Order: sequence, then structure tokens, then C-alpha cells
Amino acid sequence: MSIKSNIDYVNELKAQAAEKFGRKAEDVLLVAVTKLHTPAEINEAIDAGITDIGENKVQEIMDKYDAVKPVRWHLIGHLQTNKVKYIIDKVCMIHSVDSFHLAKEINKRAAQHDLTMDILIQVNSAMDENKFGITTDETDELIQQISEECPNIRIRGLMCIAPFEENVEDARPYFAAVKKIYDRYAGQKTDRVDFRYLSMGMTHDFQVAVEEGSNLIRVGTAIFGYRDYRKEEK
Repeated sequence: MSIKSNIDYVNELKAQAAEKFGRKAEDVLLVAVTKLHTPAEINEAIDAGITDIGENKVQEIMDKYDAVKPVRWHLIGHLQTNKVKYIIDKVCMIHSVDSFHLAKEINKRAAQHDLTMDILIQVNSAMDENKFGITTDETDELIQQISEECPNIRIRGLMCIAPFEENVEDARPYFAAVKKIYDRYAGQKTDRVDFRYLSMGMTHDFQVAVEEGSNLIRVGTAIFGYRDYRKEEK
């Protein structure tokens, strides 16, 4: 299967999931996850209609940035404060903000570049020790703190990574819990809090995530195939 045919298939599944609940396919943004994939593969995906790509690591953005055609870059992996400065002027959104400490650094670097950085708050609704993110109970406090003290940040919504479940139906409660928080803020538009994105769902579970309200899915394997993790070990 080609990258283009894989994208077409993902879009078809996305449309089916969205339409089940009366939404349009175009209301759900597909972000192609490009971890360990080459600029040539990424450009092939862009030629096939991908407008947004997601990278897990700052170094991969730096390595690929100049070799990739114009596209919107998303930082979707855990972000260390000492690396914010390298990507602050390259990405359109940071999905993985899980502390005020990180938000302050993003705000500082954004101010230096005279820009407002869009972010998502990462919520670990399953309280999975193997994943980053704050608990559902901590979300309101962090949103309030960032909105009050970080003028160069705009909170655009929430991100969630559900635990891998053999039966994807078992992931529904984790997505539903984050959607419940999202809905509380969706109509409260201010300069610093303007919810638009609920980033939930990856290759294994994106259909369930869309059914539970996700409007941004992060899909890599279903588009590019399995990654060569040997590259990451070097």
C-alpha cells in the first residue's frame, strides 16, 4: 500500500466515525505522525494532502525542518524546558503541556519572538504511570494559572493518550473523561483560552476517540507503516 492509499483509508475510517455522531469528516483534523520517518516520506504524505504533521522529539524537527515542504508542524511528545527555544518559532502548536513550569518557559520564549504560542494541556485521564500528563482533577487549576500568568500562550484545548487496550472499546472511558472537561471550556472564548482542539486517538484507537468527541487525531503507523526503531537507538 502506498502512503497516499493509506491516507485515503484513514480518512475513510475517520469519516465513518465522525458521521456516526452527526459530524463531518473535515471537522476532524488528521495530523500525520512522522517519528523516525524520512523527509522524503513526509513530503510524499504532503503531496497526498496532509497539511499537518506531528513530531515527538525536538531533534527530529530540527533535523527535518528544512528538507520538508511547507506544512504545519506540531510538537506532540514530551517537551523538556531546555529545548523549547529550538522549536518555538517552528511549530504551530505544542500538544504536551503538563506543568506550569513548562508553560512559563514556552511563554518566555514566545515573548522573545513576539508571538503567541498555541498549546494543548495533556491530561492523563487513566493516571497511567508510563505516560505524561496531569490528572483530570488538576486540569482546571493549570488552565487558570496559565491563562492568568502567560500572556504569550493561548490554550486551544486538551490532549490525551489512552493506554493501549487490546479491546479498543476499553479506551472509551479515558476519552470520555477528557471530553467532559473539554466541553466545560468549549464555549468560554477569551484571548488566552480558546478551545478548538481535542487531540485524542492514534492508529490503534482513533475511531473510538472520534466517536467520543475527538476532533484531532494523531496517526503514524497506519499512514507510514511500522517505524524502524533501530534508527532511534543510534
